[in-house]
Amino acid sequence: MSIDPGTMAEMWRLSDKIKNYNEERAGRTGQPLTAFVKTFGCQMNEHDSEKLKGMLARMGYDVVPDYQLSDSALIPDVVVFNTCCVRENAEDKIFGQLGAIKGAKKHKPDMIVIVCGCMTEQEWVVERIKKSYRHVDLVLGTGNTYRLPEYMAKRIFENKRVIGAESEDSVPEGVPMMRDDKFKAYVTVMYGCDNFCSYCIVPYVRGRERSRKADDVIDEVKGLVQSGAKEVMLLGQNVNSYGKGAGGDGTDFAALIRRVACETGIERVRFMTSHPKDLSPELIRAIAEEPAICSQLHLPVQSGSTSELKRMNRKYTREKYLGLVSEVRKLIPDVTLSTDIMIGFPGETEEEFEDTLSLLEEVRFDAAFTFIYSKRQGTPAAMSPDQIPEDVVNERFKRLVDTQNRISREKNEALEGKTLSVLVEGPSRTDPARLTGRTEGNKVVNFDVDAAALGERCLNRPEAGDIVPVKITRAETWSLEGVYCG
Repeated sequence: MSIDPGTMAEMWRLSDKIKNYNEERAGRTGQPLTAFVKTFGCQMNEHDSEKLKGMLARMGYDVVPDYQLSDSALIPDVVVFNTCCVRENAEDKIFGQLGAIKGAKKHKPDMIVIVCGCMTEQEWVVERIKKSYRHVDLVLGTGNTYRLPEYMAKRIFENKRVIGAESEDSVPEGVPMMRDDKFKAYVTVMYGCDNFCSYCIVPYVRGRERSRKADDVIDEVKGLVQSGAKEVMLLGQNVNSYGKGAGGDGTDFAALIRRVACETGIERVRFMTSHPKDLSPELIRAIAEEPAICSQLHLPVQSGSTSELKRMNRKYTREKYLGLVSEVRKLIPDVTLSTDIMIGFPGETEEEFEDTLSLLEEVRFDAAFTFIYSKRQGTPAAMSPDQIPEDVVNERFKRLVDTQNRISREKNEALEGKTLSVLVEGPSRTDPARLTGRTEGNKVVNFDVDAAALGERCLNRPEAGDIVPVKITRAETWSLEGVYCG
């Protein structure tokens, strides 16, 4: 359900109107107008922020990487908080930031403060902002951020506060973006989620599943390749459900990713997040057969206990998950496998936790993103009386992390002496003389350029965006060390 072209045309007309206004204002003051976007949450939120920055740039704002509240000359003209509500601490941080920025608005009354993202899809959040954070000017939902120019125009030209604007189950195309990375890019292929895991707020704040048309995805990736991109990550709350919900054109995800790999000229394509209940044999074969599709799979398990998975409403068993891993490794022996694991889900017994530890040992993930259960208002799990005591959760979490850290290091140590293809990202943050990049399996590699070994070839020092061979010399728990051997 793409947005009507006439609606999008009106957004760009308003963008141009705001840009003209901002240029006139900057001409009078001699200072450009600035905007800052603060992102909380997942890759979907990061990609949404790229769209927000693109729209702000089109409206004539200089998008700045940071802001200062202590210096009135450095306070931005627009501050956007793109929010997350998956865990309670994310909400606490955002309300803290909103409180901190209240004083800055006294120094700069014309500053526009905007809150958008997943938090704003919860009615109690909108009411709290409306009543307790009067300095917030605009609140947008996850489905109507493309209307930012419309709401900005109401604030600038009519001095209206727009709080709780109704969200939409929409798929806007053609929204301008300010990409954070020239060589790697996010591409959203679907929005929303129909899974309703008992602990998860996402279906309630991101809406039901809806897919983009395959040709629109292909055209976007082709444009990115023309702009210099070497890698794209296809995004969705559950990419395996691509094409099953509203929108789309009948293409499933396995067919889509093959088209991206074969028709666009992209050198690397990866994706997340993949739900185990929908992982198809066709998708596994696509990863195995298409050279451009990275041999990497993020497959969240959440728990190694079938009884706990049932309470989570995950719709698969431990045995089903292990069978999928076996199929993946049979077709893709060198696959890099990562997962998500939650500790402290209501009712979790010691036996169920031990099942999770044993699954770690059996699967031997390269990496695991580990979380402590966070009660989310409005989800079935939040109403459970069997909440786990904090001291028990913390003790289990430590055991889980210790186990996975050991396995991650052992997996990395198995790569010592091997030569891997690395997409160069630029100088290492800790040592500018070295370079950093990522393998096909998305592992971080910090590496040297050995001038003595390379001789005159050292003149061809790798640059950001190059995909180069690197020999792994040492393993760390979360990264690899190596030397360029081009």
